[in-house]
Amino acid sequence: MRAFRYHAALVAALLLPLGTITAAKKEPGPATVVKPKEFSLVRVNVTGQPYDYVRPWQKRAPFSKRALGTVLSQGRVLVTADLVANQNYVELERAESGEKSAANVVVVDYEANLALLEPTEKKFLDGLTPLQLALDTVVGDRLAAWQLESTGALVVTEGLVTTIQMTRYPADLAQFLTYRISISMQYRDNSYTVPLVKNNKLAGLLLRFDSRTQVLDAIPAPIIAHFLKDAETQHYRGFPSAGFGFFPTRDPQLRSFAGQTGKAAGVYVTSVEPNMPAAKAGMQVGDIVVAVGNNEIDQNGNYVDPLYGKIEFTNLITARAYPGDTMPIQIQRAGKPMQLNLALDHRDAKDYVIPPYNIDQPPLYYVLGGMIFQELSRQYLREWGANWQKDAPQRFVYKDRFQSELYPEGNRRVIVLTQVLPANATIGYDDLAYLTVTKVNGKEIKSLADLAEAVKQPLAGFIKIETEEDPKQIELEAAQVESEAAALQQNYGLPSLQRLE
Repeated sequence: MRAFRYHAALVAALLLPLGTITAAKKEPGPATVVKPKEFSLVRVNVTGQPYDYVRPWQKRAPFSKRALGTVLSQGRVLVTADLVANQNYVELERAESGEKSAANVVVVDYEANLALLEPTEKKFLDGLTPLQLALDTVVGDRLAAWQLESTGALVVTEGLVTTIQMTRYPADLAQFLTYRISISMQYRDNSYTVPLVKNNKLAGLLLRFDSRTQVLDAIPAPIIAHFLKDAETQHYRGFPSAGFGFFPTRDPQLRSFAGQTGKAAGVYVTSVEPNMPAAKAGMQVGDIVVAVGNNEIDQNGNYVDPLYGKIEFTNLITARAYPGDTMPIQIQRAGKPMQLNLALDHRDAKDYVIPPYNIDQPPLYYVLGGMIFQELSRQYLREWGANWQKDAPQRFVYKDRFQSELYPEGNRRVIVLTQVLPANATIGYDDLAYLTVTKVNGKEIKSLADLAEAVKQPLAGFIKIETEEDPKQIELEAAQVESEAAALQQNYGLPSLQRLE
């Protein structure tokens, strides 16, 4: 299957999961050009620089992006989070006049891929009618993609909603509600963020688009509404998560193994993440979740939604609940019914042992005699490209995938030796890379700060670094490392030999 275009980037195409809703495909409507008018859209121009995780002391080349923003109430503009990631400057531009204003990012959620902008000139959006949300979209509805020509004319392309399902967004942390639309949309230079409109209300934003199959995935209005409601609070908290993995119970042998009694229903709990709501509520591997709230769960993990019909129960957690809510969950454990009350919470990226993303923040590093040590993160693994799960060092991919099981205690980082800069102190170690550091000078390492502190206490004049992988132990002469540090920094043009916070 051809990969979907996630705005300007390519990401893997999504297969239809269980519990999706489909409709017969109809031919989408042709693009039409409307005369310029004040229609609740502004252009958004963004410049920025992403951080370089291979050379963590520097940034990559600058970028510029041009997109559309949807004008909302309270003088704010809605765009995707990906648009403003690692931004240095954001500018709003009126389509009908070309008037411009700098803008600030007031709220951003990289997991839901949404961001709110606010112009620095308070009256900049005067005269533009804010769009309300269309929360009633169902399969079979026609939505219109709004784009702008270079002249400022509005281009409207209609498409058909063929599927409503739960999919993973680019941050790849949780399942979110998604509209899938058949639409023959053409690329324009401001199409990085495209609103989808129903009856002059905002129904969704472009998430990804496959130009070959003309299939578009959209962030739906219910997710946007959740984001906007939380954004009105003093401290934005994000979307909640329960912290357990599951598998359908269609297999009667699995139900028998779990000791299920009564009718066949629910999902089998395959994993419970430490220190998450499910674990705190007492959920265990082997439990069968048969109901969430007042909603029964079938063998595929679906509940019957009053609007969408059958859809995966994770929608009840991500789109219908907020951090701080208590979610009653009915389970069977060895055939006995029980109720668990999950106190839902949001898990920040910083709370992972291997953070799933590190956007807008410089990567931490420590250079020792030419050896570069970094915290393992998915942002670092993504340096291997769209196929990082296959192309990145597999032991690191494994650690990322199973971090909850490998590091159940949490509250730590995985420190890796990523590469070695040729230097006198590291002769013979030039080819070392991708090693997991366990101890330095006999002290366990759980952060770069631990490493930097342990280095100060050499053993018999040597800095001894222990690793999980061969060669298991590396020894550097402490006096030589210290005496050559300034020359090393100068030779490689490093602004600093460390960034620890």
